Amino acid sequence: MTRTEQAIADQDTLAALGEFGLIAELSAALPPAPKTLVGIGDDAAVLAAPDGRVVATTDFLLEGRHFRRDWSGPSDVGRKAAARSLIDVAAMGAVPTGLLVALAAPGDLPVSWALGLAEGLAAECARVGASVVGGDTARASSVLLAVTGLGDLRGRAPVLRSGAAPGDVVAVAGPLGRAAAGLALLSAGLLDDPLAAAHRRPQPPYDAGPEAADLGATAMIDISDGLLADLGHIADASGVLIDVSAAAVAPGDVLLAAARRHDLFDRTDRGSSPGHPDALAWVLTGGEDHALAATFPASVALPPRWSVIGRVLAGQGVLVDGRPWAGPAGWDHFGAP
Repeated sequence: MTRTEQAIADQDTLAALGEFGLIAELSAALPPAPKTLVGIGDDAAVLAAPDGRVVATTDFLLEGRHFRRDWSGPSDVGRKAAARSLIDVAAMGAVPTGLLVALAAPGDLPVSWALGLAEGLAAECARVGASVVGGDTARASSVLLAVTGLGDLRGRAPVLRSGAAPGDVVAVAGPLGRAAAGLALLSAGLLDDPLAAAHRRPQPPYDAGPEAADLGATAMIDISDGLLADLGHIADASGVLIDVSAAAVAPGDVLLAAARRHDLFDRTDRGSSPGHPDALAWVLTGGEDHALAATFPASVALPPRWSVIGRVLAGQGVLVDGRPWAGPAGWDHFGAP
């Protein structure tokens, strides 16, 4: 029996294991990465920063808001928690190097769940050569994770939201609409639908961030709240108008089939409105795929992974085929429910 298996057998809840027992088990489950000079166990971690600058970001993952334990396993939650901060680092054109993870959880949470969470965090970090380098634990009525991501620019200038200029093209790398489709299908009770995995465990294109910086991206952002909402942040920061081509982001067969499955199984009373309004809405406003959107000078030859979906014009705001989008542009935590 391994140390972890023995811990689970001896102490099956966090309350029984205790705070410092939990920290010891999580530390053993989270291997350091090469850039970690001092890892878990001291008052603070020490990471190498060869560039002389550190990219830093932070994000929450809240039970009942960003995940449900009856929908997602602990490894899924760990991967999703890591992905949200790792891709924010990549969106600056940097390479992720480390995460700080603060975990608050109920005392009756199984130790096996917490260790599964650590497994997911470590696995997602391993995709980019990063590691969990420290954090904190506390007791709460539900699971809450606060994750700080750190990264290294490796000599690059950071790619901001404020550099887009008229004449640039808008391009995306990574999937659009799949996480939103997965959430809709889970909400309709289709827990085993293949697209549900896109909501549980997004697959961000981490290396596309530094790649975009090297290609000369003028602005970049991680698509977390919805394509239109996040492009709106670039438009606001850059003082430009972004026009998205509906044809360029048209939902493919996978999303159209998912919309049909959703309509068949959704039991929500919508009056005269059948099922989900439009698979296109998943693409334009869904978010949580954590793809990257960037603007580039029109002269840049983009690799195949980057799909041109629109253009930057003089003006202000975001349009779809020259017209405002009817409805919310994406998620707003403090907006109307």
